[in-house]
Amino acid sequence: MEFRLKELRKQNKISQLKMALDLNMNQNTISRYENMEREADYATLIRLADYFDVSLDYLLGRTNDKAIK
Repeated sequence: MEFRLKELRKQNKISQLKMALDLNMNQNTISRYENMEREADYATLIRLADYFDVSLDYLLGRTNDKAIK
């Protein structure tokens, strides 16, 4: 499974620190998600998808369609 968090963050020119502050998370947690050292829970996946305005399927690499349907 390809987790697209890092790709989305870089495309939007957002630092890990800004993202962490925006989502009230720890920067280290974001880093661990991006490096697949830790898995996000369901609620966090939804927050991340909403943050980037993409579908959960896109975030998780199940589709190349970013649209939320």
